[in-house]
Amino acid sequence: MTNQLLGIHHVTAMTDNAMRNYTFFTEVLGMRLVKKTVNQDDIHTYHTFFADDVGSPGTDMTFFDFPNIIKGKPGTNSISRTGLRVPDDAALEYYLERFKEFDVKNEGIQELFGKKVLPFEESDGQRYQLFSDENNKGVAPGIPWKNGPVPEDKAIYGLGPVEITVSYFEDFKKMLTKVYDMKPILEEENVMLFDVGKGGNGGQVILRNDDTTPSRQGYGQVHHVSFRVKDHDTIKQWEAKYDKMGIQHSGIVDRFYFEALYTRVGHILIELSTDGPGFMGDEPYETLGESLALPPFLEPKREKIEAQIRPFDTTRS
Repeated sequence: MTNQLLGIHHVTAMTDNAMRNYTFFTEVLGMRLVKKTVNQDDIHTYHTFFADDVGSPGTDMTFFDFPNIIKGKPGTNSISRTGLRVPDDAALEYYLERFKEFDVKNEGIQELFGKKVLPFEESDGQRYQLFSDENNKGVAPGIPWKNGPVPEDKAIYGLGPVEITVSYFEDFKKMLTKVYDMKPILEEENVMLFDVGKGGNGGQVILRNDDTTPSRQGYGQVHHVSFRVKDHDTIKQWEAKYDKMGIQHSGIVDRFYFEALYTRVGHILIELSTDGPGFMGDEPYETLGESLALPPFLEPKREKIEAQIRPFDTTRS
């Protein structure tokens, strides 16, 4: 099938403090800031992209910086936890010690669907879990950050399974299978695991059933999840598919680093994004993420934008 999803593309969450978030992701988690730009729909706020060494698709966790936003509340009808991949079980042990050193709230190493995981939280309540790639097959990982603070054989090098929690489990399950052709591979009480594309940790969705307290959007919560499509022709096919199925959508949006197509499934904002052009086109490898990068259509507004956003230093070279 030419328009098949290839795996997870990125997850975008909300922070109230871009500098604190930058420090956590680079100094504690050891992920590389590959792009510091602005939210193209709200140019007075940052949009930061943390990824592998070269910003490969399927490795980036991104953040909108909304300084005056209310604190979010975890609960149902939300993207409830983001997965991050590490090479093996030994890497989980390494991060467990690192989390003790940096006083990161975590739940210790556990097992989920036969895999070793380490659930943890950022100080604003944003929820993650590290997945061990020991014995993992499927979507290939990225390249660990070569000059990061974490040894390359232990470092986070991609996104792992994304957890979605809803109160309309059966309806949502139907959408994942019928519209997105996701394959249910494991079912336990009130939870299902789906493969996306080649599957494995880089191409899985965990769907949980919960009809208790609804979440509240705000900082410390996820804004949307994006799944990978190959190129412009493929995203055009998806636009046509949405039209044919009567699914409302945004139309294709050129984000300069990739093309995007958005729709909402219940409360969950789902984006499809092309694998290219990627993050290496407008900055050299050595200084990725060190200065404010703007797509060409925003370049004429640079002076105005730089005067309005809170500056923060991301120089490393």
